[in-house]
Amino acid sequence: MSALLEVDDLRVDFGRRRVPAVAGVSLALGPGERLGLIGASGSGKSVTALAVMGLLPDNAHVSGEVRWRGENLVGRGDGRLSRLRGSRMSMVFQEPMTALDPTMRVGRQVAEVLRLHRDAAPGPARQRVLDMLARVGVPDPDRVADAYPHQLSGGQRQRVLIAMALVNQPELVLCDEPTTALDVTVQARVLNVLDRQLRAADAACLFISHDLAVVAQVCDRVAVMWRGRIVESGRVVDILERPAHPYTAALVTAARIDRVQPGRPLPTVTVADDPEPGP
Repeated sequence: MSALLEVDDLRVDFGRRRVPAVAGVSLALGPGERLGLIGASGSGKSVTALAVMGLLPDNAHVSGEVRWRGENLVGRGDGRLSRLRGSRMSMVFQEPMTALDPTMRVGRQVAEVLRLHRDAAPGPARQRVLDMLARVGVPDPDRVADAYPHQLSGGQRQRVLIAMALVNQPELVLCDEPTTALDVTVQARVLNVLDRQLRAADAACLFISHDLAVVAQVCDRVAVMWRGRIVESGRVVDILERPAHPYTAALVTAARIDRVQPGRPLPTVTVADDPEPGP
């Protein structure tokens, strides 16, 4: 199976002092695969994802290769990257209140992705948005589409981001700590929605988290980052049962992973069962 994404010896540092954030990361993802990228804050996980998407700031120095279907994206212009972002690959960010425009109704924000990449007319775009919001478990899609971000709960806002990321049926979705800011019960519902929609789209996923228990529920494989490097990688069940690196062993212990069954189905939550409050 040919890889969708291949990252080879990726290195990222910042500023005049060239402070290293990523120090030689290599990974690959094939169609439909799910790879968890786990590590403590500051280990380089988010910088790796932003480098893949071409969203690093101007003071970032990037070397190595990020190959999308064989094409190296490092150094490519924003015109090429913008055609891929939101269409072939997309990203779900950690904090929806900063990822969403607070002055724009959320339905229009999701529709903007459709119009930009699919040239959809306003009427069909609106219906596609409503259908997508319903698919990610948003109750009353018409009301939510006409709401501003601050009028929604945290779980609803995160589902809007998932809808935005998946509305164009991308081949790869990068999820950067998508449930960290949510409480445990809402987190479970959002993970269930994400799991279902990734399966429906047969999309590959790079799932970034500091929580190994969450990664064990979502991903087939996991790579452990520490100080800008991947120190261990493999099947989730193998890493959980036989961690080789001391840092990985500490993560397994901290996650109380004995209570987690890797790969177990997430609980199904229907819209009718969703107790999230509205605005």
